[in-house]
Amino acid sequence: MNRSARRILIIGGGFSGMAAAIELRRRGDDVDLVEIDPGWRSYGAGISLGGATLRAFKQLGILDQFLARGHAADGVELRLPSGELIGSLPTPRLAGPDVPGGGAIMRPVLASILAEATRASGTHVRLGCTFTSIEQDAQGVEVGFTDGQRQRYDLVIGADGLYSKTREALFPQAPKPRYSGQAVWRAVLPRPPEVTTATMWMGRVKPGVNPVSKDEMYLFVTEHRPTNEHVDPETFAPQLRALLAEFPAPALQAMRAQITPDSSIVYRPLEALLLPQPWHAGRVVLIGDTVHATTPHLASGACIGIEDALVLAEELHRHQAPQDALRAFEARRWERCRMVVENSIRLGEIEMSGGSKDEHAQIMRDSLMALAQPI
Repeated sequence: MNRSARRILIIGGGFSGMAAAIELRRRGDDVDLVEIDPGWRSYGAGISLGGATLRAFKQLGILDQFLARGHAADGVELRLPSGELIGSLPTPRLAGPDVPGGGAIMRPVLASILAEATRASGTHVRLGCTFTSIEQDAQGVEVGFTDGQRQRYDLVIGADGLYSKTREALFPQAPKPRYSGQAVWRAVLPRPPEVTTATMWMGRVKPGVNPVSKDEMYLFVTEHRPTNEHVDPETFAPQLRALLAEFPAPALQAMRAQITPDSSIVYRPLEALLLPQPWHAGRVVLIGDTVHATTPHLASGACIGIEDALVLAEELHRHQAPQDALRAFEARRWERCRMVVENSIRLGEIEMSGGSKDEHAQIMRDSLMALAQPI
């Protein structure tokens, strides 16, 4: 639809916010992005990505950078604690016949790729800045900022994550993030030549590895922790080594031997959030973890946030009236995002309770088939 460019503010410079900036600029909108962190830093170790995410990267124009700086491969190997291979999960090639069906990359590297693309798109980025007030009328949104500026926009997108201040301002009664009962450990290690694709070992806890580059991989271990208590970083290395002690697989024991107090280890309690619709009020709309934060059991949290950005940009350019665009955006996104959040939580519940392996496998199959569908 031909229409004059909109002036749009994005609050939050994470993956979904940056994706929205890139796609909206590509479609001709005037975009400001504010990010409260003056260093625009991204924390964490590796991030596993499915074919649907690589398909989104292709639309954003960053797939080549991902393939050059991350790692892509087909399938997920499943092994017993002894190391014996018992099966493989297929990963359809959704980004094209020449692009593997999944992969992984260091989170800071992916953030850097997206930040470079955001700046190159012509987005006006202001770091160390966020909003102080949001006031709407029928024609637009007046926003006050922590740097003293006041600006007017046609639309505001809240993409400021799990503990979103935009969500608090827009929906004060919204549910809070909920601890799932599980936590994940991640560590970056040298990658041996035999580790070529994502691999998981079945056991009381769930360890896995995924290559993130030509030389590195990241180890992840999911464990049941009934309460969300502080874990002293000084204990990270011995606790992670203890979790791996019960796995006799030679590959895991070799990794365990490499974990020292100097290792790069990240510990994170797993929380989830699914905000009921609507995800917008007036001309302010929320996307990504702000409305649908998920646990990593389907490796799709970043995916559905980036997809939000693509769909929102498409609907804004399909409809003249913002309200029509936002309703259409929510209608397209609700079922897919609900499925990822609720199925991920259920997979965690089955793991914690030692529940049905058949149900676990069925949920994985159904979810991967659903994610393979067009957005």
